[in-house]
Amino acid sequence: MLNLEGRTAVVFGLANKRSIAWAIAQKLHAAGVNLAISYQNERLRADAEDLVAELPGAQLFQCDVSADADIDRVFAELKERYGKLHVLVHSIGFAPADEMKNDFVLTSREGFRIAHDVSVYSLIALSRGAAPLMTEGGSIITLTYYGAEKVFPRYNVMGVAKAALEATVRYLAADLGRKNIRVNAISAGPIKTLAARGIGNLSEMLKAHADRAPLGRNVEQAEVGGAALYLASDLSTAVTGEVHYVDAGYNVMGF
Repeated sequence: MLNLEGRTAVVFGLANKRSIAWAIAQKLHAAGVNLAISYQNERLRADAEDLVAELPGAQLFQCDVSADADIDRVFAELKERYGKLHVLVHSIGFAPADEMKNDFVLTSREGFRIAHDVSVYSLIALSRGAAPLMTEGGSIITLTYYGAEKVFPRYNVMGVAKAALEATVRYLAADLGRKNIRVNAISAGPIKTLAARGIGNLSEMLKAHADRAPLGRNVEQAEVGGAALYLASDLSTAVTGEVHYVDAGYNVMGF
């Protein structure tokens, strides 16, 4: 196990025990990282408190990433408590349910805006808040999906948002590299998370993935957590602007 004692990470996007954010938090905590974890709203508070209780020393913060005032408040609190940051994890994605059920051509203007605001712009806003605290350099990690590159039925506007997210990773990497801050995305295979439940054909996606992936199976949250630990560590100090696939090899297959 990597030893990252003395480093501080903030993880955004905790929903429940199936969250990729939770798997990443567990890996970072096991490596000795001082951990701050953010959840969205009061509805998720109880589950978040129960989970964080399993990680001694971890602190919990509420933050709605669509509200600039919330983001400003959280980073002020993080600065006061920790002084500096080394790792930011952005595990956030959302589109209104109707946008995932209807044909893509019926995507509404408001649904498009919400998907990009919550899923993409939030990475820019959080990176802007974190960068001044990364005085020793740092690693920013977000979560994407292969639907950014290829069409998956009913993934719809989230595929377009993930494509924008991956472009955002590259532009942020170029902007922040001079501060020794790396920005990367993990493209995970389909996983049964709270967010994924909004995809109408998730079970079909999981079966197709396992059938076609070179490893012949689906991906587990802990495996994504392991990749995030690598990107948070000094093993990846020359890696930035990249999309790192954790999908059992599915993306390399043409047929």
